[in-house]
Amino acid sequence: MAGRNGRTVRDLRRGNRAEVLRRLYFDGPMSRFELGPATGLSSGSISNVVAELVADGLVEEAGSVDSDGGRPRTLLRVAPGSGHMIGIDVGETRVRVELFDLALTELARTDRALEHQRYDVEVVVGHIRDGIAEVLAAAGIAPERLLGVGIGVPGIVARTPGQGAVVHGQTIGWDAVPVESLLRSTCRLPDSVPYFIDNGARTLGQAEMWFGAGRGAHSAVVVLFGSGVGACLVTEEVGSGRAVEWGHLTVRVRGRRCRCGAFGCLEAYAGAEALIDRWREQGGRPPEHADEETALTALLAAAYPPEGVEADPVALALLEETAEYLGAGLSDLINLFQPERILIGGWAGLQLGSRFLPAVRRHAIAYALRYPAERVTIDLGRLGPDAVTVGAAILPLADFFARGGRRAEPAHEGRRPTWRTALEERSPR
Repeated sequence: MAGRNGRTVRDLRRGNRAEVLRRLYFDGPMSRFELGPATGLSSGSISNVVAELVADGLVEEAGSVDSDGGRPRTLLRVAPGSGHMIGIDVGETRVRVELFDLALTELARTDRALEHQRYDVEVVVGHIRDGIAEVLAAAGIAPERLLGVGIGVPGIVARTPGQGAVVHGQTIGWDAVPVESLLRSTCRLPDSVPYFIDNGARTLGQAEMWFGAGRGAHSAVVVLFGSGVGACLVTEEVGSGRAVEWGHLTVRVRGRRCRCGAFGCLEAYAGAEALIDRWREQGGRPPEHADEETALTALLAAAYPPEGVEADPVALALLEETAEYLGAGLSDLINLFQPERILIGGWAGLQLGSRFLPAVRRHAIAYALRYPAERVTIDLGRLGPDAVTVGAAILPLADFFARGGRRAEPAHEGRRPTWRTALEERSPR
């Protein structure tokens, strides 16, 4: 039965379960006594919810603590082995697949190189399929145990009723690629295992906001700086975040041609691929046949050599110019969204690191409006090269918590009878 606000008893019960699970996950272990004030639920509701979660195997005891004059209080935590997730990063040079338990402890991983056929759809789908099978076999986990598979991809992800997630990756030559339906037809996973496919910048943002440098912020922009550049906006209005195609903001009219086909995009000046191309055009010598990460390392070594060695003036000037482009691009994010924090991640962002950051900060503040610029901090992300994969695994985990710790049901064709829905809303579970 629905109340005046439209919520049913089942909705309230699911919300209570979700709140207890989240509190135990982020702040646990905790006692039942502590859960009441932390969640705002009554002691009776806490007892009922905890009893359900323990019976479902989602919550377990984790020792005890002394109380003031009474019996020791039992501590509770989310049971790490009660569920598993797979996180996948479709990156610029490889597809990384990792298997996690509910506590996001890595149980198995595999990296599969993307070389000559870098973004060939069949190659990428094959790497994902084989990687999923490999990590499940390595950890001895049955596919039915999965809460879901999260995947971070380049490009814009649209969701359609018939095909699920469809990827529009203009910079990598993906034109409306039905990734989810391809995986459904290729991977040997049960229909009960959902796929969560999103832009890689959003999965990076999800990880940094849950466990990294964004934790506790009400608003943040998390920047993914790799071959190209992208960003994830997190505010109270957009909840868990929204990917924004920041790299294709125009910074120079009739400028350099970008991978997307347009001219003057930020990515055409500040992305690692463009940065290395510009170095080569100006007489720099990246190592022959080197991948982008190795070439960027060589560029940094030329610009910032060991003490006593003269810096390459071309490399140094190029990095200083790139810092200004990035700073100017960040100033647009500051002016548009006025975030508390901007966090820079991605393999290139981490490689450029703290040496590059002061110049980026300086230019961002110089180009931005004074009021929002005085209230933002600009830092590196904290989660390292696995952040996109961890964030991808968080997507099914967040959905699981939102359902109150109940697994998603496979979609069925046709509408369900109204009488069945009404009965389920009245049912105690």
